[in-house]
Amino acid sequence: MMLPPDSHVHSQFSWDTKTGDMVRSCERAVELGLPGIAFTEHLDHTVWNVVVNGDTTAATRLADLVDPDGVLTPPAFDVEGYLALIDECRDRFPGLRIMAGLETGEPHWHADAVGKILSAGEFDRVLGSLHCLPHPGGYAEPWALFPHGDAPEILRSYLTEIVNLVTGTEIFTILAHIDYPLRFWPTEKAGPFDLADYEEEYRTALKATAASGKALEINTRIPLNATILKWWHQEGGDAVSFGSDAHLPTAVGHGFQEASAMAEAFGFRPTAIPHDLWRRA
Repeated sequence: MMLPPDSHVHSQFSWDTKTGDMVRSCERAVELGLPGIAFTEHLDHTVWNVVVNGDTTAATRLADLVDPDGVLTPPAFDVEGYLALIDECRDRFPGLRIMAGLETGEPHWHADAVGKILSAGEFDRVLGSLHCLPHPGGYAEPWALFPHGDAPEILRSYLTEIVNLVTGTEIFTILAHIDYPLRFWPTEKAGPFDLADYEEEYRTALKATAASGKALEINTRIPLNATILKWWHQEGGDAVSFGSDAHLPTAVGHGFQEASAMAEAFGFRPTAIPHDLWRRA
């Protein structure tokens, strides 16, 4: 089976990783036989609360980025340094398609700021991500909200905001990790997660994404539930992207054999261009 390109990889230019390495990630992609790799670095402008209701667990983990009030302001992205290293890696690995990219956080809220960075160079893969949701203290990620709120309500709010994300801007072409909150589902508090309880909300978000012409990412950080991919196909989704969401080189291409087989089972195929998205058959 021909593996797809890894279209969601972070290097040392992403502010949330100290283990990323662009050169070593390229070496790993070559080792796996991937046709391409996209370095989709974090581009975030949402200022968000790490401390919610006095919970300082995450503040300790992110202490070097959090101010005394528990607020995290994402550092600026070094676009010049990033593009220079992309060019160096292209020279060093001529047989690997190396794509410049961004993972834009909440780009429908920050279109002007994102557009300014995009104008600085040519970017091949632009992902749109929803990491944060509004809450009474500002903005916070689902993992910070789950301990202090109703988990089903938070997930439904997330999926409602996905509709706003995909319809609110044309600045990105791939919706990343629609299952992001499930990484942090509070089983002890909310019970085991049952996707069927959220079919209507997921289908609505998927239908809006398909109608916008955007692709859906199969993020392999945790295995995507096959039912979500089935719903994507049923709701008119035309293309899928594959992303390991790697924050260290050894995670590049993680789970791609299984993800590729699942995509083929639901009617998506590679095109004649090896580094392209997989399209609906």
